[in-house]
Amino acid sequence: MFADMMRRFEEASQKYAAENGIFRDPDWYMLKLQEEVGEMTQAWNRLTGRARVKGRSKEEMKRDLADETADLLGHVLLLAYYNGLDIEGSIERKWRFTPSKP
Repeated sequence: MFADMMRRFEEASQKYAAENGIFRDPDWYMLKLQEEVGEMTQAWNRLTGRARVKGRSKEEMKRDLADETADLLGHVLLLAYYNGLDIEGSIERKWRFTPSKP
């Protein structure tokens, strides 16, 4: 389940990096993850009235939060892919369920 998603995020990230001249060294994965946490926090702060809304409607702010959550998920999976981590196995150990089973 996660292996395919990680591969697809990696392909998209490689393409984006090549198109924009970005060098993805080992630190890049963690630094991008931190950047995305900040962007998600900013979206959350706007949605919950802790930051300027900049003319955005509640629906737009919810979409912003969803978009930043997707970015964060993507970068978590990129970090896992780069480091060869078994996310499904880790979920089974830590959360005590198998993600690929309904």
